[in-house]
Amino acid sequence: MAKFFDPPKTGEPLPAAKIDSTYKAMRLKVFLGAFLGYAAYYLVRKNLSLAAPDMIADGILDAGKVGIAMSAVSIAYAVSKFIMGSVSDRSDARKFLCVGLVLSALTMILVGVFPFGGNTALNTVIIFILMLVVGWLSGMGWPPCGRIMAHWFSQNERSFKMSIWNVSHTVGSFSLGFLAIAGVALFGSFGLAQTWRGNFIFPALVAIAIALFCWWAIRDTPESCGLPAVQDWRKDYSGVKNKKSEGEKLPFKTLFVDYVFKNKLLWIVAISNVAVYMVRYGIGDWAPTYLQNKGIMTAAESKVAFSVHNIVGAVGTIACGWATSKIFKGRCAPMNVVCMLLCGVGVFLYWMVGAGIIAADPATQKVLIYVALCMIGFFIYGPVALTGVQALNLVPKNAAGTAAGFVGFFGYMLGDAVCSKMVIGGIAEGASWDAAMLAVAISSLVGVVLCALLIPSEKKLERA
Repeated sequence: MAKFFDPPKTGEPLPAAKIDSTYKAMRLKVFLGAFLGYAAYYLVRKNLSLAAPDMIADGILDAGKVGIAMSAVSIAYAVSKFIMGSVSDRSDARKFLCVGLVLSALTMILVGVFPFGGNTALNTVIIFILMLVVGWLSGMGWPPCGRIMAHWFSQNERSFKMSIWNVSHTVGSFSLGFLAIAGVALFGSFGLAQTWRGNFIFPALVAIAIALFCWWAIRDTPESCGLPAVQDWRKDYSGVKNKKSEGEKLPFKTLFVDYVFKNKLLWIVAISNVAVYMVRYGIGDWAPTYLQNKGIMTAAESKVAFSVHNIVGAVGTIACGWATSKIFKGRCAPMNVVCMLLCGVGVFLYWMVGAGIIAADPATQKVLIYVALCMIGFFIYGPVALTGVQALNLVPKNAAGTAAGFVGFFGYMLGDAVCSKMVIGGIAEGASWDAAMLAVAISSLVGVVLCALLIPSEKKLERA
């Protein structure tokens, strides 16, 4: 099995006359494969967030246990992304991404067809276990994409290209909302009971179809296709240099100790990522449940709001990447501070409308919620993308997956699983939803401070 995932050997060198045209065509194919492949991982990760209100209504889950069940994905994903990051640095990105995607989709289909009974405690345990599996398999998505971006795109173009690529997860989340609506409608049109199962099954079938496209489009490295390394092709030799060949598989000790644990700047990026992810998922994952619980929107309306929040994030990600490249000359920290500050304005508006601090009639209330969700989506996904760029820029190419996994571990384990799921869910149950959303608003301000800590370090690296 290990040999199956091994990177392909260097291919026979192409004639010089064919290198440019082949490189351009292959980069487009590989980019599309990585983009759609990672988007598809989001079709089989957040399904429970959309299905939860209906599952509670049908007596499948207890309202107080939903946060625990949802946290399973984040817990497993955090650990998996870290471990799979180092494995992906020693693996074929094409096989790694596609196999993980298909297995994730099959697991989500299993959730959709499982014959749950009336014991909510037992159902919670079963769903928690299945979500652990989904979370672990989801860890096979980002690291191979990070490897692809590091090998196919050079240092001075990577921040903008990765910002465009990072739109993939917002496209996936946006698509999930509408695919879930379509799945529920299909189940209803066939007269099937428990239409919430369509939230799991239909998006998973679409993900499998995308995996087939990715198998056709993705190739591991330019060298495996008979092309020169991207830095040689683009004459761009900037970035972190490694004493050993960047195409060489490094031992785990070197990856973890030399390039991660001893990298102080990477630790700062990882800690700032906690605040970023608490805001990202504290708003996004709880939006359908929160908006329905407060009586602001219906089930269908809350799913549309969930999707709009994410698609606006796609625009914000690209704008943030462009601004980082053009205004801040590739330095990510200043842009992160600006984005987290403006995102905080949106979170406080979201909280004040929901809590009734800003009094409004139902129609105006919905408009203000959309404004808040659009602000949050537009500004939060820039820092989500740029923390990944910061991680890649701090290590050699053959340690890209490990660095991305390390930063992602902090974001998903502490920021998502602990803070946005357990803490926010606990506050909502023990106090109120208003208190829970206020906690997210405060965390956005903490994020501003944490992101600002990286500004001096980036200036030093720029002068080095």
